[in-house]
Amino acid sequence: MTGGTPAPREGGAAFTGQGAGEVPAGETGVAASLRHEVTLTRRGTHEVTFTQQGMWVTEQAVKVGTAYHMPLLVHLHGALDTGALLAACAAVVDRHPMLRGVVAEVDDELRLVPGAEIPVRRAPGSPDGEGAAGVDAAVREEILRAFDLEHGPLARFALFETGPGRHLLVFVAHHLIFDGQSKDILVRDLAAFYNGERPSPLPEIDHGRSERDRVAAMLPAAKEFWAPRWRDPGETVLLGRALRSRRAGEGRVLRLTADPSVPGLTRFEVLLAALHVLLSGYGNAEVTTAVDLSTRPAEAADHIGLFVNELPVASTPSPEATFREFATGLRAELRQVYRFRQVPLTRAMPRIRPHAALVPVSVSYRTRHEADPVFTGLDASVEWTVFNHAVRGALHLQCVDGPGGLTVSLRHDPEAVPEAPRVADDLRLLLERATHDPDLPLKEILNQILE
Repeated sequence: MTGGTPAPREGGAAFTGQGAGEVPAGETGVAASLRHEVTLTRRGTHEVTFTQQGMWVTEQAVKVGTAYHMPLLVHLHGALDTGALLAACAAVVDRHPMLRGVVAEVDDELRLVPGAEIPVRRAPGSPDGEGAAGVDAAVREEILRAFDLEHGPLARFALFETGPGRHLLVFVAHHLIFDGQSKDILVRDLAAFYNGERPSPLPEIDHGRSERDRVAAMLPAAKEFWAPRWRDPGETVLLGRALRSRRAGEGRVLRLTADPSVPGLTRFEVLLAALHVLLSGYGNAEVTTAVDLSTRPAEAADHIGLFVNELPVASTPSPEATFREFATGLRAELRQVYRFRQVPLTRAMPRIRPHAALVPVSVSYRTRHEADPVFTGLDASVEWTVFNHAVRGALHLQCVDGPGGLTVSLRHDPEAVPEAPRVADDLRLLLERATHDPDLPLKEILNQILE
């Protein structure tokens, strides 16, 4: 599940635990001063959000593997101050106590409590193996290593030296405490601390409690909204196969880039409309996909955490409608769904059973408006959509729309979707046709790409 919009006492979410992992002895200068200044002690526990509660229950009820692992890679080329970087990692952990949190049962309710120390370590020497293969194996091991959900930590850093003047920082967090927008916040704060800057203090927030107040106020209207709309999704037909999987399991990934621009529509709306049109062309008269929507309030704009809600979006594409007409109608339905983005579907429709995925096909989409943060004296680049070797449901599109364009990571269950390359090609072609001439009828677009 991935992330909104929507900032003072130091410390972020107010529950806390132990400090970050050890920074190497003998640090001096920026590294030592940062480590000294950000070391704080925080106490208390907070209510979990509904999404955290649902995710925790799912983890207990079904096998999800690494589907909730959220990796991030930062490539650093140049004369790295290793001590300063490791101290910056520790500083980020102290700034964002959510990173140290775990979900635990306290007095018969789920609470966020302090967990074990977060490893901030420098891996000894270069990764085993030859060249890129050794690096890939080391990164894969970091991503796949299981989290201790009961004791934590639910996040970890590891720094590898991959060659002369070349380093790779690997960060992995569990989705319980981290979302897509948190990636931007983490790297931005990490660069600031490394550069010797001190980000503005964060306000303390108890998102779980405030969320409950918001949801309670919206719940009656949400129930009325979803009652005629929601029904069990059943199967989704994909190239002659019936997809029913809502579990999590080992996955594969394909990547594509696109420029889904149509005047009057957002790029996300164009992408989602294209996916719905493609699924209709595969034989689905009624199409339902799930979409991850941000629930991040304005006061949490700079906080690391989980601020996401997965909701269904349904459509019945008409072959006679033009792409623009269909996408505009889907946009109107999205706007209706957005009104209730704060309310989990399981609150409005409480009989839904736990699944790793709401429906077999889902989408997460976030926009990055800024270039990658600058690490002084280094040539740095970030991999934002690192594959976690798993998928929720049969097919999930993880999309990042940044300064360099739209990147789609098409994650799929290889048994359920063995023809995933065909799906990726069909989606790419459909986007090209639809954006080139959005006033073509859907039947003509589908005839061109599925002939």
